[in-house]
Amino acid sequence: MELQLPPHEGIELSVVDMHTGGEPLRIIVAGYPEVMGDCVLSKRRYAREHLDHLRRVLMHEPRGHYDMYGALIVDSEMPEADLGVLFMHNEGYSTMCGHAVIALGRFAVDYKLVKEPRSPETQVKLHHPVSDDLAFLYGTILTDGRDEFSPEPTANICVFAEAQVDRSPTGSGVTARVALQHHKGLIQLNQTRTFQSGATGSQFTGKAVEETRCGDFRAVVVEVAGRAFYTGVSRFVQEPEDQLAHGFLLK
Repeated sequence: MELQLPPHEGIELSVVDMHTGGEPLRIIVAGYPEVMGDCVLSKRRYAREHLDHLRRVLMHEPRGHYDMYGALIVDSEMPEADLGVLFMHNEGYSTMCGHAVIALGRFAVDYKLVKEPRSPETQVKLHHPVSDDLAFLYGTILTDGRDEFSPEPTANICVFAEAQVDRSPTGSGVTARVALQHHKGLIQLNQTRTFQSGATGSQFTGKAVEETRCGDFRAVVVEVAGRAFYTGVSRFVQEPEDQLAHGFLLK
C-alpha cells in the first residue's frame, strides 16, 4: 500500500536518497522551481541567490542533518551532456563532488536520463572553464601519508564546507591524490590504487588514465570507481505554519 500525505497547503519536494561508500546523496527529482541561467555556474549562482531556502529545507534538520549532501538535476549548456547538476551541502553549493557523481551515474542509467548507456562506463568527462567562480578553497583532505604506491589501501578523510565530514573516501579527494602522486612520479598511468575512508572504511579506486593540460598547467585525467546504493524514496512537505519550515542545524 502506498501511503498518501493528508491534504496540506505547503510545498512538496520529491527526492531519491542514495549513498556511496557511506556518504549520503539526496537527489531532488521534483518540486523545485525553474533554476534560471545560461550555464551550470550561472544556475548555481541563481540557486544561491533566489532558492537557497529550499536547500536548507532538504539539507538541514528535521528533513536532513548536519552532514547531508544533495544534488539538483538541471539542464546543461553542453550539447554532449545528458544533464547538469548543482551540488549542495550544509553551508551552500559545491562545484564538484566525486561520490555524488558515482551515485548519479547509477541513478542516471536506472532512471533513463542518459541517451546512450555504454557498458561498463556511462557519464561525459566532467570539466570546467577557468572561472573566478571556482577560485576558492573548498575543503581539506587529511591522509595517512602513504603516497608511495602500495597494493594496500591508503586512508584519507575530507572535511569541507562548514566542518562537514565526508563518510566516503571522497571522489574528488581521490582524484586530487592520484594527480599529485602521478606528478611526483609515485604512480604511473593506468596504475590503480585503493583509497579507504578514515570514517567508515569504505573504499574507492583511482587511477590516472591520460596526461593532458589544464590551462597552462600539466594535468592528468583521473578515473575514480566505487559503488552506490539506494536508501529510500521520499516526499518532503513544507507547511506555511511550521516555525521550523526552513530547517536548522544542531552543532
